[in-house]
Amino acid sequence: MNTFTTPINIPVKGIRGPMLTFRNDPFLSGQAEDCYDYCSDGLIVVGGDGKIVARGDYASLRSEFPDLTDIDVYGQDSLILPGFIDAHVHYVQSPMIASYGDTLVSWLGNYAFPTEIKFSDKAFADDVARMFFRQILSHGTTTANVFSTTFATSVDAFFEESERYGTRMISGKVLQDRNLPELLRDKDAESSVEISEALLRKWHGRGRQMYAVIPRFAPTSTPDQLRLAGELYQRYISDGVYMHTHLDEAADEIRWALSLYPESSSYTDIYDRFGLVGRRSVFAHCCILRPEEWRTLHRNGCGVVTCPSSNLFLGDGEFKYWEAKNPEHPCRTGVGTDVGGGTSFSVVRQLGEMYKVAMLEGHAPDAIRSFYLATRGGAEALHLENTVGALDPGCEADIAVLDLESTEFMSWRMRFAETLAERLFILQTLAPDNMCRATYSGGMKVYDRDKHDRFAYRV
Repeated sequence: MNTFTTPINIPVKGIRGPMLTFRNDPFLSGQAEDCYDYCSDGLIVVGGDGKIVARGDYASLRSEFPDLTDIDVYGQDSLILPGFIDAHVHYVQSPMIASYGDTLVSWLGNYAFPTEIKFSDKAFADDVARMFFRQILSHGTTTANVFSTTFATSVDAFFEESERYGTRMISGKVLQDRNLPELLRDKDAESSVEISEALLRKWHGRGRQMYAVIPRFAPTSTPDQLRLAGELYQRYISDGVYMHTHLDEAADEIRWALSLYPESSSYTDIYDRFGLVGRRSVFAHCCILRPEEWRTLHRNGCGVVTCPSSNLFLGDGEFKYWEAKNPEHPCRTGVGTDVGGGTSFSVVRQLGEMYKVAMLEGHAPDAIRSFYLATRGGAEALHLENTVGALDPGCEADIAVLDLESTEFMSWRMRFAETLAERLFILQTLAPDNMCRATYSGGMKVYDRDKHDRFAYRV
């Protein structure tokens, strides 16, 4: 591994051990090995601003920082990575994860909607937000693109907890004014978007918090609401605001959406007509896309997110990464847990599920490409590749430390792995819950598996 340095702030913290980070997209490169840096004994130097000052071989880099004394050291049974990016998840569905499955539409009505109604209670929202962050941090996730729900209380609870950990998060009020229970439904399109804009002004750019305009999906918004949502998104897109929604998840959902918007040629076209397809638009699932839809998403620089655990659980469809990464129209692609349709908060476990789904179609991705999607790929899907998702100077020091020997069997199994790719594949396939040893947010350890008090607020 080469040494990279940049004069950013005063070094205050070091993290040493085996490390892996990605430089390029291995799906679009002839040789995956050319797309990453691996060092068996590396050093990350973090400045007082929480950003990475330098990264390189310990032996060559240590002498450049003789006054650096605060160094966390991880042995050869560990792997240091950029913090994982969960590009699509519903924190508000945490209380109903592992509810008996059904078709998407029935599952929403039976489980998701009744649970989300409870978030009008701020105390309930606060409790769920606390548990959600404890779950994702214990799995090494440091950035997530998150659905809240209708109520402003659900947005405030989420961002308040994120501020305590100093994490970079994306969320926003969900816009939904038809085809769901009255207690969850927005009163009208105009007031719903006004509330969303007020929350945007309150939270976007406050510390590391970022806002998304979130129509749940086309069938739960009237044309007026989609129009106003599109206008809101376009008004703030240059400020880094996102648009986040679902797209082409299941066949019955697609038929329903097109029946409500018969003038549209495709599901993607529904969003496009209302100004909701743009540079920071992020679309979850994307299981059943037509070729022209892929081209539209590519042309606009949109992010797409595979949610394999959820799609398997609900029997929706299969994300075809080989279509998303078609060299003629490659899309920025990340991985989402999609809790509560998804069955685990672990992004790494999603990689194992993605492999199984792709195997059914004869397109199994290797582990190098999979871990790229979980880190830099996810950051690219969110247009944050110069901010998070890599261990590069200037990036925010969001870091996950995995334990390669977290169980007796994992330790034994790793004895038979000879290459980095083999070790990564074991990690994504077995992915035990205690695999994450530590998680750093802006250079501060906010999760330590081996301490009695495992979680630590920054503020």
